[in-house]
Amino acid sequence: MQPIERYLPWSIRILIAALFLVSAYGKVYPDPSAYGTISMFEIKQLYPLGFSAELAKIFSRSLIGVEFALGLLLLFPFDLKKWVIPSLIAMLGIFVVHLSIEILTTGNKGNCGCFGALLPMTPLEAIMKNILSIGLLALLWKRYGNQLPERSNIWFLTTIIAVCMLLMFMLIPTYKAATASVAIPNEANKNEVQTPITPDPQVSQNAPTAGPTKDTTKLVKPKEQGPKMKKSGYEKHFANINQGKKLLCFFAPSCDHCRATAKQLTALKNSTPGFPEIQILFMDEAAEEIPDFFKFAGASYTYKVLDIIEFWTVLGGNRDVPGVAYLWNGNLVKLYHGPEGAEAFNKEDLKTQLQKQKLRW
Repeated sequence: MQPIERYLPWSIRILIAALFLVSAYGKVYPDPSAYGTISMFEIKQLYPLGFSAELAKIFSRSLIGVEFALGLLLLFPFDLKKWVIPSLIAMLGIFVVHLSIEILTTGNKGNCGCFGALLPMTPLEAIMKNILSIGLLALLWKRYGNQLPERSNIWFLTTIIAVCMLLMFMLIPTYKAATASVAIPNEANKNEVQTPITPDPQVSQNAPTAGPTKDTTKLVKPKEQGPKMKKSGYEKHFANINQGKKLLCFFAPSCDHCRATAKQLTALKNSTPGFPEIQILFMDEAAEEIPDFFKFAGASYTYKVLDIIEFWTVLGGNRDVPGVAYLWNGNLVKLYHGPEGAEAFNKEDLKTQLQKQKLRW
């Protein structure tokens, strides 16, 4: 037997087992007890499939437990050909179908969540990884099946799966205590100076009129009032959100892209007279980093902290942070979202949007 023929089966088993173990760990990275990480997986992957909130909690933890268990079982000599390898192929096949549907409906964008935040991967990249894994497992099953142990121990298999699933429910809470929402009043922009309007000394309001006179008063164009006021749906979070121009931001406190976006908004605010009020909805993930967030941004803004599920529900499960919504009298003029791509925040585009005096509805 050639050396490659001898060591290839074990190499495939170790590689695929590592992929499944890392994938399971990635879905709860960086902290298995972190409620937010798995909640994002539920909202982005399970809610669009019609899962209810409670069912998504059960299914997500069970899925991660099974994923971790199958990765372990591939390294043991029990029921590899009968149960373990076919189960791995079936799971990967289901993932391929799901990701293909996702690409057709929403496009190949964002993190598919296969490895969580540990290793961001687009849906297309995940499909390629899964197809390659299926090919290696099929090779292991068909060509090197005679080299695989054929010992059967169904009790060992079911015990490992049950223990891994139970461990996921023990490590990952199904709810999180609400974090108090805090609001910081906006400070007046110290760089913005309002000049009072004084009457022209050359014009006497009591001067007598003799005959026809020429009206030399300059007509002042009324300030654009914008579109008709409507309810945006965000008024439950900020009472004045539908009054005038507002920027509603969706940020995660530990998100580097969110911090960079906030810093750009601060720079625009300091250099643009009459800049809209900035209000922030923070995801309840690492909320203790909010002071550092504002320190990096260069200013503090009115904000509220939302539970993970509520945050993604408000932003939209098919969108990603950082999000910036430009509202005018409650009408959504522009919504930027995601760390990159055509829909990501662009300060030059925002400046253009703010300079527009009329909207076509």
